[in-house]
Amino acid sequence: MTRSDSPSQSSRTAIVTGASRGLGLALSRALAARGWWLVLDARTAADLDAAARELARDTVVRAIPGDVADPAHRRALVAAAADLGRLDLLVNNASVLGPSPQPALAAYPLDVLEDVYRVNVVAPLALIQLALPLLRDSRGQVVNITSDASVEAYEGWGGYGSTKAALDQLTSVLGVEEPDLRVYAVDPGDMNTRLHQEAFPGEDISDRPPPEESVPGLLDLVEGDRPSGRYRVRDLVASAL
Repeated sequence: MTRSDSPSQSSRTAIVTGASRGLGLALSRALAARGWWLVLDARTAADLDAAARELARDTVVRAIPGDVADPAHRRALVAAAADLGRLDLLVNNASVLGPSPQPALAAYPLDVLEDVYRVNVVAPLALIQLALPLLRDSRGQVVNITSDASVEAYEGWGGYGSTKAALDQLTSVLGVEEPDLRVYAVDPGDMNTRLHQEAFPGEDISDRPPPEESVPGLLDLVEGDRPSGRYRVRDLVASAL
């Protein structure tokens, strides 16, 4: 579901993965309200279609269901941005937790770990590689959503946390290699999301803040001029007060 605006009338455009719920949807709503055109991705077509219909009331939307681990799907996302005329922002938000409940590393099934790395590390880098020509043209931004599990040794979080640590390092190196871009790893903090619930099956996580509370910190980066690097949303929000 999209508005009928012509791609020749291109506005600032963002690709947001994992955009049908949680932080991806909350950020997409905020970008839409600011006039950004959106290319959205999610694995569940029905959920993505519902999000796209909502957001299309405010902006131009291209919604492409699929798995970011699929090379053809990644090519379709970048092609959609090119069709809209430009790409200013790539948000690698889509990720998978792995087993629920999460196992200790001694018992972690390695075939599953490979899948988690494929989605959380390889897919974001592959999408960045495809998007770089467009991002270089616009001197744009990359936002990779990370986690405090990438730097803290939480029991049971070795699989997921190590993928986010790898994503942090890719982000840091890309920021050095692409000095004309702004490349961010952003830790949004604890949130009441489906992924977080999967990490704590059967537990009440209603005390965690909704993902909407992390959006102002993300917007501080997207709309500001901070240098490439790793940031925590809580620090960005505090500095804006």
